[in-house]
Amino acid sequence: MQIQLKRIYDQRDSDDGYRVLIDGMWPRGVAKEDAHIDEWCREIAPSRDLLKWFGHDRDRWKGFYDAYRRELREGDSTLPQTLREHAQNEGLTLLYAARDEECNNAVVLRDFLKRTH
Repeated sequence: MQIQLKRIYDQRDSDDGYRVLIDGMWPRGVAKEDAHIDEWCREIAPSRDLLKWFGHDRDRWKGFYDAYRRELREGDSTLPQTLREHAQNEGLTLLYAARDEECNNAVVLRDFLKRTH
């Protein structure tokens, strides 16, 4: 299973596979025709309340991580399975807009996809 994480602002590469934007809002400064995405899965993004609480504060990372995993477990189970299939078949790149490359929703989603079956 190949899952990459990449900021939406980074260049597209030939090994990206299936490119999925996983943020609930469209990222600033990116034209849709320049995004080179295969799908926008805004329904898999963390809830607005959770994002607002987190505020990209690293002191809240553990709480965000746990709460977002809970949202993923309780949400639509077909979408994570579809993303796993893309990861296994052609590779998957999860695209996000956050500046922090270590503490963001893509990290949580990648871990969730790899550990949950």
